[in-house]
Amino acid sequence: MGTKKLSAGILLFKQQGSEVEVFLVHPGGPFWSRKDEGAWSIPKGEYEAGEDPLAVAIREFQEETGFEVKGTFHPLTTLKQPSGKVISGWAVEGDVDAAALTSNTFTLEWPPKSGKSREFPEVDRGAWFDLSSARVKLQAGQRGFLDRLELFLHDDAESDI
Repeated sequence: MGTKKLSAGILLFKQQGSEVEVFLVHPGGPFWSRKDEGAWSIPKGEYEAGEDPLAVAIREFQEETGFEVKGTFHPLTTLKQPSGKVISGWAVEGDVDAAALTSNTFTLEWPPKSGKSREFPEVDRGAWFDLSSARVKLQAGQRGFLDRLELFLHDDAESDI
């Protein structure tokens, strides 16, 4: 039996009054190019057992977006994906200019069986979404992160009363 794949990511959010927006990224490469609803993701990446998942999440955020993320990281939950991969997520408040995103790249044989290798960005764009739009855009297996963010923000707001 193979080792389960582990991944860690950051759900960046910003608030203006009661409005909350989250920053999501669209996967690069030919498989995702024509997909939109249910295709977006939190910036994340795989790690090996023994690595610090939060450190991986911070590193992957920077690799996939070009932005350094700082602040207070709030653990959200771990979500098991339909593929069996387990994603650990953290929320942090911040702001980035989605238009300035720069991503690392990966190499893929494309078209398949052509013998030609092409480079593609790991992430081809990022955008801010309100929570209801994010639920439509985000991959189904990651939508639980939005629920946990809402619970965290609701609990945080109540503690300020």
